Amino acid sequence: MTAYAVAHVHSVEFCPDIVEYLERIDATLDPFGGRFLIHGGAVEVVEGSWGEDLILIEFPDRANMLAWYDSPAYREILPLRTRHMVADAVIADGVPEGYRAASMVKKIQNM
Repeated sequence: MTAYAVAHVHSVEFCPDIVEYLERIDATLDPFGGRFLIHGGAVEVVEGSWGEDLILIEFPDRANMLAWYDSPAYREILPLRTRHMVADAVIADGVPEGYRAASMVKKIQNM
């Protein structure tokens, strides 16, 4: 099942480290089938509040996403980002094709 790396960016110090991170991240994603679906850009807040940017990276599955995050290539560039960005980052599993929100009712009732 598809998995996603999601980051809600609150602030970024745009500096040479961030430029290097951006120049190198794509090569770390390629071996694991990762691809950007959202990488910053304009958002329209319709409820609540929002930080600076949203980043959404899709992977074929959780195993590939975790392998990417733990890969030596990504671990090498990770500090370039974390030293200059305040963000909340999470991993999330996608849902199967045909998923309906009502199926969550059964899951909740079985808890």
